[in-house]
Amino acid sequence: MDRETRAFAEQHFRDLGGQLYGGGGQAPSGVAFIKEPATFSYADFVKAFLLPNRPCVFSSAFTENWGSRRRWVTPEGKPDFEYLLQKYGDVVVPVANCGVQEYNSNPKEHMPLREYISYWLEYVQGGCSSPRGCLYLKDWHVCRDSSAEDLGDVFTLPVYFSSDWLNEFWDALDVDDYRFVYAGPPGTWSPFHADIFRSFSWSANICGRKKWLFFPPGQEEALRDCHGSLPYDVTSPKLLDTRLHPMLQHSSPPLEVTQEAGEVVFVPSGWHHQVHNLVIMRSCSGINFEEFYHFLKVIAERRLLVLGQGSEAAQEENIGLGLGFQQAAFDVGRLAEVLASMVIHPDFQRVDTSTFSPGPEELLCQLQDAVAATTTL
Repeated sequence: MDRETRAFAEQHFRDLGGQLYGGGGQAPSGVAFIKEPATFSYADFVKAFLLPNRPCVFSSAFTENWGSRRRWVTPEGKPDFEYLLQKYGDVVVPVANCGVQEYNSNPKEHMPLREYISYWLEYVQGGCSSPRGCLYLKDWHVCRDSSAEDLGDVFTLPVYFSSDWLNEFWDALDVDDYRFVYAGPPGTWSPFHADIFRSFSWSANICGRKKWLFFPPGQEEALRDCHGSLPYDVTSPKLLDTRLHPMLQHSSPPLEVTQEAGEVVFVPSGWHHQVHNLVIMRSCSGINFEEFYHFLKVIAERRLLVLGQGSEAAQEENIGLGLGFQQAAFDVGRLAEVLASMVIHPDFQRVDTSTFSPGPEELLCQLQDAVAATTTL
């Protein structure tokens, strides 16, 4: 930290007057994406995110030199089970059952990593189903199971998180740490929680995709049930029961973040969150990217047809779809968002789209033009 940043930080805490971060704050409208390491300093991070206590996402450029991104992942972007078995196969790891609720967490068992990988492969081959349940490798202390030399080839501590009091304390005692590895197939997830001691944390995604649901400090209070307990799953329909959750009307939607491979999420202090490992389409949803594109295309063309009739004509004729102009305009906005995220996905970019009519980029332009044209209508 340089002098200017220190002075800025000290003034920030003086302005707080000894108070902690206020409760009941509203989530920001979006999460900043930090693209280039060369243009983003530690001072930038402190001023823009650490002190304001706001989440952000660092691009995969920040982890591109990590050994784990080269050795733990196949060229196709999948977990390299062969390497992991060779390196860590006999290591005993903690495994949680995501399908069983134990208070606001999941029960755990311990097994060798090779047994868990065998389960993982069987689970995916079984259509993301297993008599053993949905098992998630959680809280594996990889640092304990690696030499200093090996660990240095797994990851490099980003400078933004180098001031880490919790791990510094435990490292001094040489008995524990809060550096964990999480690994699991699509469908595994972590229930609603805030991090230990309400500290900030960071999470790097080596491969796959994750969906984060964030609530700023204080927002979790509106989710408590009539007994004062926080929810286990913020996506559960039970939260819609206002008798069980009487404060629900004071809640705000979560801030949703999709974390891609190589990206790092900064989790600010006191932010409750829930995390899901996203489904791989063909293995678990019965649809691949090519089929999903054609699904989107059919819906998009029908909605664009409604919009093409004009507001009044669509309301009068409704062209047999049972929906009006405003519904079509809303759907087009959602379709544009989905397609925009899909066309930049590495797996979709490997699909041969030369025979698609219209092509993905052309359809996306049509949708975006329609969104712009209907914004004020």
